[in-house]
Parts: sequence; C-alpha cells; structure tokens
Amino acid sequence: MKKVADLVMLVDDNDTDNFISKRIIEITGFAGRVEAKNSGKVALDYLRENQDQVGNIPDVIFLDINMPVVDGFVFLYEFDKFPDLVKNKTKIIILSSSDNKRDIDKIVNNNHVINFITKPLTDTALEEVSLTKK
Repeated sequence: MKKVADLVMLVDDNDTDNFISKRIIEITGFAGRVEAKNSGKVALDYLRENQDQVGNIPDVIFLDINMPVVDGFVFLYEFDKFPDLVKNKTKIIILSSSDNKRDIDKIVNNNHVINFITKPLTDTALEEVSLTKK
C-alpha cells in the first residue's frame, strides 16, 4: 500500500486497541507518523496546541465513539470549532465496536466523518480508506 497520510491520530481510551491500530498502520505503510491519544480531551488539547502547524495537523483521525469524559460526539462538536485549516485537512473515520444504530446514524451524518469502521482496524479496512480519501 502506498502512503495515504503523513500523520494519523488514533483517539481511543483502550490502549490495546491503539497499539493494534498503530501496528497495522505502520506495517501497511498507510502513514508516515502515528499519534495515539487515549482520550478525546488529550486529542483536542493536541489539536489546539498544533492548529497553526500544518505538519502536526493529522490527515486522518480514527475516532472511537465510547470513551469517558469526552466521547466521540463531544469530540466532533469541539472539532467543528477549529479553524478551517484543521477542518479542511483532517478527515475523521469512526473506529468503534459500537453497533448501536442510532449512534452510528448520528455520527456518520457529521460533515467531518468520511467513514465508519468496526474494530479492530485491519489492512483491508485501510485499503478502503485509501479509496474514500481520494
């Protein structure tokens, strides 16, 4: 697989899921760099601190829905307040084990979300991401 993204951010409170996702991204060569954040709050803080540095703005964020404090819905609400530079560069893919149809419908209708993937992240799912990002 050719590199699709310079920087990918993983946002998931499950460190094991982050580890697996990061390894799949590295093995496939999907991205040059991977930033793993174990909460929505930490991820938002990172984006706020780096919103003026194009090289540190992720091309793709893999976002879990169910997390404590700042869940995927709150993250998306806060993400919408970022400058256009961030919103236009970053594509968000929901990476979740949730099969709650109401959650899925609500989140995939968000303007920033380009795809929904069921955990775990696989090389096949990454191939599909490559196609949706073009």
